[in-house]
Amino acid sequence: MTFEVIYQTHHKMVLNLALHYVQQLEDAEEITQDVFIKVHSQLKLFRKESSLKTWIYRITINQALDFIKSRQAKKNSIFQRLFSLSDLQPPLYPVNFNHPGVDMEQKEACAKIFSAINKLPDQQKTAIILLKIEQKTQQETAEIMGISVKALESIFYRAKIKLSQLLNR
Repeated sequence: MTFEVIYQTHHKMVLNLALHYVQQLEDAEEITQDVFIKVHSQLKLFRKESSLKTWIYRITINQALDFIKSRQAKKNSIFQRLFSLSDLQPPLYPVNFNHPGVDMEQKEACAKIFSAINKLPDQQKTAIILLKIEQKTQQETAEIMGISVKALESIFYRAKIKLSQLLNR
């Protein structure tokens, strides 16, 4: 299978999954680009222990989580500079929720839900996104995450409780 075929087959899946993590189209496009750079550079190393789609899912999840961590580190750095320097720094504004396909009426509710999902630990966030948003089966999700179905059930249970607490605040 050529890289072009892989890209054409999996591009939308990668973009949508990235979008579930970052809720910003531009950020999701950047993650998608990084994913396919990694897929291209590591395609010869793919051991076929799982399906190509599962492998690409794993790369996408890792890239999205790395992107979020990198963005958070930049925010922390900016906050440190704000508190340690003068008022010469520009003011910070929260990132707007900008998810294509979400109607205006639903944006506020979706923003609240995704904000809560983004506060979950990485594994819980991934379980929620794959099971409920991507609508993967437990078996598929466990394989993508590299864990057992029992471990997934436990992670998902804790994620539901934590998400419920976050949304009811």
